[in-house]
Amino acid sequence: MRLLFAGTPDVAVPSLKALLNSSHEVVGVLTRPDARVGRGRKLRPSPVAEVAEEAGLPVFKPQSTKDPELQQQLQDLNPDCAPIVAYGGLIPPALLTVPENGWINLHFSLLPAWRGAAPVQHSILAGDTVTGASTFVLEQGLDTGPILGVLTETIRDTDTSGDLLDRLAQSGSELLLATLDAIESGQASPEEQPSEGISHAPRLEREDGRIRWNDPALAINRRIRACTPAPGAWTKLPDGTRLGLLPAKSTHARPEVGEYDLRPGQLRVERKRVVVGTGSSALELGDVVPAGKRAMPAADWARGARFDGDIDLLEGEQL
Repeated sequence: MRLLFAGTPDVAVPSLKALLNSSHEVVGVLTRPDARVGRGRKLRPSPVAEVAEEAGLPVFKPQSTKDPELQQQLQDLNPDCAPIVAYGGLIPPALLTVPENGWINLHFSLLPAWRGAAPVQHSILAGDTVTGASTFVLEQGLDTGPILGVLTETIRDTDTSGDLLDRLAQSGSELLLATLDAIESGQASPEEQPSEGISHAPRLEREDGRIRWNDPALAINRRIRACTPAPGAWTKLPDGTRLGLLPAKSTHARPEVGEYDLRPGQLRVERKRVVVGTGSSALELGDVVPAGKRAMPAADWARGARFDGDIDLLEGEQL
C-alpha cells in the first residue's frame, strides 16, 4: 500500500523505520513543525522528520492541519492508508477521508483504558501491572475507533515512563506493520471498543510532577517514575528552589530501631544516602537534579549543600 505516515517524537521512529523496511511504500510524512530545543533554543526538526528527510521523503510540517493547501497536498499523494503514531495534533474531518483505508493509530494502551495523550504515564501512576498497545481506526472521537490489533506488556516495578515507552515503541511498530498487512490482504477485522473500562489520560503538566510528601511512599515512587523523563518530578526546598527527583527506592526500616522515624517531608542526610519521610515508610532518594545543574546522586548533592541537621520539605510545599 501507499502510506502517508504521521508522527513526531522518538517513540514514533521505530514505526516509521519498520514501514520503510516493509513491502509498503511510504509516500510522505506528516509531522509537527520544527521546535526550539536545548539550552541554545535552536530550531530542530522532529525525530520523525529527521528520519524522513534522510530517506528522501516529502515531509509536511503544517502549523495547522486545517490548512486547505495541506489537504490538497495530501490528496495529491494518493495514499491508500495513513498510519499515525504520536503525531501530537488533531486530524480534522476533512483529512480523515483522504486515504481510502483511513488513518490507523498506534496507541500505547489497552483501549478503552487510558484514552488520551499520556497513557503510559497514567498507567504507572495508577499502579497498573500490565499495559500494552492498540491499533485502531482513527475517527473524530478521542481514541474511540474500532480496534484492529493489540499486544500486552508487563509494567516492571522499576519502569519509568521512558523505559516503558521505549519497549512499547519497538513492539508497537511490529503490531502496526501486522495491522497494515492485514488491511492490505483484506483480513483485518475491526471490533468496536467495549463501553466499560474506559479511563482517560490527559497530558501531564509540570505541576503534576510535584511530590506531596504526605502521600504514601508507593504513590510517590510511582509519581516519580511516571514523570521520568517528562514532565519531571520535583519538590521545593525550604529556600524555595526546586529539586528535580529521579526514581527513588523505599527503605524498610525496623520500627524498633527507630532509624527512620521521620515525619512526612523530613529529609535526613546520611553519609552514603538521603532519606525522606512520607505518609507511610521512608524513601531513599535516587539521583536528584539541583536547579541549573545536572543529575547527581542525592548523597553528593547533600554533601555539597552542607545541611545543618534535618530539613523539612513540607516548608517548601507552601512556596
